[in-house]
Amino acid sequence: MLYFSPWKKFLVLLMVAVGILYAAPNFFPRQMLDQLPSFVPKQQVTLGLDLQGGSYILLEIDRQSLQGERVQTLSDDARQTLRTARIGYAGLSDTGTTVTVRLRDPAQADAAIEALQPLATPLSSGMMGTASVAEVDLAQPQPGVITLTLTDAGVNYRLTNAVAQSIEVVRRRVDELGTTEPLIQRQGDDRIMVQVPGLEDPQRLKSLLNQTAKLSFRLVDQSASADEVARGTRPPAGSELLYTNDNPPLPILVQRQIMVSGENLTDAQAGFDSQTNQPVVNIRFDSQGAQRFGAVTQQNVGSPFAIVLDEQVLSAPNIREPILGGQAQISGNFTVQTANDLSVLLRAGALPATLNIIEERTVGPGLGADSIAAGETAGVIGAILVVVFMLAAYGFLGVLANIALIANVLILFAILTVIGATLTLPGIAGIVLTVGMAVDSNVLIFERIRDERRQGRSVIQSIDTGFQKALGTIVDANITTLIAAVVLFFLGSGPVRGFAVTLAIGIVTTVFTAFTLTRLLASEWVRRRRPKQLPRGFIKLVPDVTAIRFMKVRLQVFALSIFLCLASIVMLFTAGLNFGIDFTGGTVIEVQAKSGTADVGDIRERLNAVGIVESQVQEFGSETEALVRFGTAEGGDTAQAALVQSAQQALGDDYDFRRTEVVGPTVSGELAWAAVTGVLAALFAILVYVWIRFEWQFAVGAIIATINDVILTLGFLAVTQLEFNLSTVAAILTIVGYSLNDTVVIYDRIRENLRRFKKMPIGELLDLSDNEMLARTVMTTLTTLLALLALFIFGGEVIRSFVASMLFGVGVGALSTIFVAAPVLIFFKLRPADFAAKKEEEEAERAGSAAGKA
Repeated sequence: MLYFSPWKKFLVLLMVAVGILYAAPNFFPRQMLDQLPSFVPKQQVTLGLDLQGGSYILLEIDRQSLQGERVQTLSDDARQTLRTARIGYAGLSDTGTTVTVRLRDPAQADAAIEALQPLATPLSSGMMGTASVAEVDLAQPQPGVITLTLTDAGVNYRLTNAVAQSIEVVRRRVDELGTTEPLIQRQGDDRIMVQVPGLEDPQRLKSLLNQTAKLSFRLVDQSASADEVARGTRPPAGSELLYTNDNPPLPILVQRQIMVSGENLTDAQAGFDSQTNQPVVNIRFDSQGAQRFGAVTQQNVGSPFAIVLDEQVLSAPNIREPILGGQAQISGNFTVQTANDLSVLLRAGALPATLNIIEERTVGPGLGADSIAAGETAGVIGAILVVVFMLAAYGFLGVLANIALIANVLILFAILTVIGATLTLPGIAGIVLTVGMAVDSNVLIFERIRDERRQGRSVIQSIDTGFQKALGTIVDANITTLIAAVVLFFLGSGPVRGFAVTLAIGIVTTVFTAFTLTRLLASEWVRRRRPKQLPRGFIKLVPDVTAIRFMKVRLQVFALSIFLCLASIVMLFTAGLNFGIDFTGGTVIEVQAKSGTADVGDIRERLNAVGIVESQVQEFGSETEALVRFGTAEGGDTAQAALVQSAQQALGDDYDFRRTEVVGPTVSGELAWAAVTGVLAALFAILVYVWIRFEWQFAVGAIIATINDVILTLGFLAVTQLEFNLSTVAAILTIVGYSLNDTVVIYDRIRENLRRFKKMPIGELLDLSDNEMLARTVMTTLTTLLALLALFIFGGEVIRSFVASMLFGVGVGALSTIFVAAPVLIFFKLRPADFAAKKEEEEAERAGSAAGKA
């Protein structure tokens, strides 16, 4: 086990060197890297929005508006078709998804159906026209009545196309902002995720994305008074009442017929009117648009012409003379910024449907820089504490462990950099946790080496056997945590997924460095020094041999555990959890006073003045910062966005917005369900794995101990009222993995002792196993707690509840491993003799099978 051939040494050292090479750019400024030769790796790990600032927006296609527009188009097409075919109808109306036509002469029904049949022609939906979708169902429910009904398949087809088209339009609009590396992609069937790092004006991004930007030119209907129609008079047929964007808005009666649409635009640029010097938008049409625009203006000289954007009249000037050059000017109450934004919208094109913002998370660059500094400080301090602790506990072996630990972190950074993973603030927590798990692997190895040495083996034999016997334990223990990380990745989102990626990669690099680099360093030390004794540390937290009778108090501990679990459940039903907006929906805004301190009372009064009466305002972090939280609006996602805008206008003069998170009720319900599903899926997957690797008693015992840890952690959150959000769910799943990691280590030793001591009473055997692993349990728990404590103190307010949950869970997990997971085996009648007999039967079967093959 300790022997390394030259090529193996070369491969291990080469992998470490490559890891250092690709991780190194992360520790140097970008300007320095740009000056290096082109063949030197320069890629740096991608920082999440919570570290570099920016905006995350989740958009959802408005199915109702898409459906309504399609029905309106179908209605107009049916009207035009019947007029062309000279078929009279007494009425034509649309409701919901159906257009109903009532014919004057029922005898013309067959002719009408034949004329309308092209509107119900199936649409091609596959490549090369291999598949089709029946979008419209044409029927005659009664004589003289014909219906055209949109099918669900047709609406879904239009929705799919609308998402694809919207992604391209959104990308063009975001690119116009000049941002770097925006991420725009489909999410689910009807959603688009937009992530723009480093954006300094998120409000402008929202306004650009939240407009359909459907431009049309229509004639103003002067046959009736717009004021009278606004007071309730029915508008003339073929016309509708719209309003201007003035303050207050003015009613204008316009014809429904679109004379020229924005689809014929080829360019739009902001400029200034040569006469008034007011901001305007200069537009240019393609040849077809120029021809139609020229014809309309030539035929309607002296009449007002309305320029309509998203059902709002920008302006309605009189046509003084024909405009034949294909160029026109849009004027209105523009500022330079709004004129620029309108030109961006028109150049990018119109969205095929309305997009609603259902989730928004914005982090200012200042908060991102603070988060990086806090994460770096916490990571460095945590690493120093762990390194010093390992040196003090193991001496020279601690030096080997620390070298492997540093290499582990560097390789982790290298992999994150190469695969383009995003490092978030919870991801930094994942790195800190990886440090604790890497230490755990080395502690397992070193404690096993000490065990073998106490049993009389030589130093070389002890080291060799220690690595061999620790391998299975480390793999089993880390796979349980890996299962939790995989579940987090598939069911989580945003920063939670970043944490899962970091944790999963950290598990892989931990196992690699423990059984390659640490073993290589140990083998070189043995080969060169030929030691006679194992190095000793400067401190000893646990004696070499202990004989604590843990099982003697198992009933008392069980009773206490059951009492605390019941108390936690009672607290969950009485005090409840302090759910964050991830689960309740609503808005959280973190503000910082531009000067002086943050006045909580003043902030609350300003919010009340703009109609936000049920807001929670509290100090957050320093005295210059405050956290504003209010629930979901009754009008849904659109009304919620309006509330956020009102809050920003009310506070914008005196406060900087460091962070804004908006979660609509639709998303919050989905996140809550995903959280429950994630925890249950992780528990089930781990149960199956432990059952396969051990016995059913071990699997059930591990789950009981883990459920105990989860319930107590939830009780801790209910008592402390720390915010329960997606990051907290990630913490609980990590506690599940970490607790099972600890339990599997103990179970592995119990299984080994069951084979060795066939006649030892189960209680004594469990005490022996717990005592043999006590040093490892104490050392691992302390190193992990040290790393997490540094993150809790120096990591910043944003992840404090996340880290606090993990601190509590890790401590409880260590206790439950000894006092719950092991004693449970007694209740399930696990017997050493039965276990040994079963193993002997399996070995006999394997021997017989091998003899038969021979």
